[in-house]
Order: sequence, then structure tokens, then C-alpha cells
Amino acid sequence: MNKLFFSFALLSLSVSCMAQDIQLPAPQKTGGKPLMEAFNDRQSNRNFSAKDLSLQTIADLAWAAYGFNRENKRTVPTSQDRQEIDLYISLQSGVYFYEAKENKLILKVSGNHQAMTGMQAFVTTAPLNFIFVANLDKASNRDAALTDCGFISQNIYLFCASEGLITVVRGSYDKDGLHKLLTLNDKQEVLLTQTVGYQQ
Repeated sequence: MNKLFFSFALLSLSVSCMAQDIQLPAPQKTGGKPLMEAFNDRQSNRNFSAKDLSLQTIADLAWAAYGFNRENKRTVPTSQDRQEIDLYISLQSGVYFYEAKENKLILKVSGNHQAMTGMQAFVTTAPLNFIFVANLDKASNRDAALTDCGFISQNIYLFCASEGLITVVRGSYDKDGLHKLLTLNDKQEVLLTQTVGYQQ
């Protein structure tokens, strides 16, 4: 009986520790540095610490990157308003789809898959890596999707400059591995990855 209870307790603990969807707090849409100061401080930096980002910071960051600031309109422009970029967030606990309308991270796959988001060692210990995926069925064309991806990346850069975080965007990552991991179809393409965290 004691063994059965102990096994049940271990099972309950393991289930409770499993990754799951994350409801983000409402993004804070005020504050930060003046725009010109953020431009002045914008830079790429690869010296990441392993310090975690708070859920509030993740919520603010995701909203700044690709949230909605008007009804059905994003914080970035997209060609013909196709909104063809899907934004994924890789954390130590799993890889999540950013569902902007629900302000929620939808778990795609549990576990630490940070190493797939880049070829440099820092991606494995940094707290967060964005994965930019283009839905080419929605895009007006592939070049437009690449341009729209750039708008999102720059929003992330400016948010980090404003909030005392560091970031770097990368074109070197395990593209095929991420495609399989996220179970993407042949009309979806991983375009970029970008790391965010605190200075080491």
C-alpha cells in the first residue's frame, strides 16, 4: 500500500512539473526609454547570462514584437496585412506558439530544445529564443515574408534596448530540425531565430 501511494505521489509530482500552456499577464504598454535613447542603445550582444525572464517581461516582449495594438492590427506592418509570420518562443521548459489574441503561449513541444535555435553555445543557456516561421500560403510572396520578419526582429531589438536586455538575431540554426520539431508543413519555413536575455 505504501509503495502504491509513493508511486502515485511520484506520478502526480512529475505530471505537475510537466510543461503546459502559459497564460501571460497583460502587457504593460507604458514606460521604457524615450525612442531616441532606445535607438542609441540598440545593438547586438552575445554575452548572455542564464537568468530567467519574468512572465511579465515575456508578455511585454512578445506584445512589442508581434502583438495587437488595434483591433486585428499588429505592432508591426506586414505586406498586404497578411500577418503571415508565426512567432514561437523557446524556453528551457519547451517551445511555445505565441497566440497574440489570447495573450498566451501554446505549448508545441516540451523539453529543452534551445540548442536547435543556433550554432553558438550561448543559445543553450540563454533564457529565451524566438523562432520566426513564415506561412507562405498566407504571404503575398517569400520576399515580403522576409521583410516582415525583419520588422518583428527590430521591434525586439528596440524593446531590449529600452528594457535593459540584450539580444542578437541569427541566420545559423538547425533549420531542418526545427521544421520537424514544430511539425511544420511544406508551406511553412523557419526564417530566423533571435536570442533575448540579460547581460552576463
